Amino acid sequence: MLPSLDSLLLECERLHGHLCPGQLLGVRMALVGCRLIGICDPRGADRKKLLVWVEIDRCMTDAVSAVTGVRLGRRSLKFVDLGKVAATFLNLDENKAVRVVALDASRELADLRFRDIPERRKRQMLTYREAGENELFKVESVSVGVSEMDLPGRPRSRVSCSRCLESVNDGREVEASGATLCRSCAYGSYYLIASDNDDKVS
Repeated sequence: MLPSLDSLLLECERLHGHLCPGQLLGVRMALVGCRLIGICDPRGADRKKLLVWVEIDRCMTDAVSAVTGVRLGRRSLKFVDLGKVAATFLNLDENKAVRVVALDASRELADLRFRDIPERRKRQMLTYREAGENELFKVESVSVGVSEMDLPGRPRSRVSCSRCLESVNDGREVEASGATLCRSCAYGSYYLIASDNDDKVS
């Protein structure tokens, strides 16, 4: 059984460094998602049943991770950079999934419900704690295609990129013109290698 809301919030504050409306929203989101897919003990008995996709790299994601125990390094947490305060929870055993999205209307609700409180943060904290789930979230049943290469556990494959010679795990390589390439060599990378004229990184 999941701990109380207050104990989960203390854990989030410890892991994240502070407590904020995004953390509270993430805790509530994780509680809803786990309940709806039949996950009662995500950090214990149900640990190997749960995969979670988060759609933003903000406070909410740390809260979801704290509540559920999912981690990038365990491959139980997946990050899809959509910039949305949303997460999808999948029970692998039952192949049951829900996507939970924070409603923009919840911010307006905080301003209406606690209009006498000058600090917006306090208005949101109070609202996100006491509002009904249907006031905070849109919930939809979804299906998620999960390949063998995306599951937790040891790497399913490892190959070398023909161009940069770096190793690529779990089928992330690309076949192009008869060569096996990493995605950076095939499509371009998020980083640029410093030229000989630039300052070297020490």
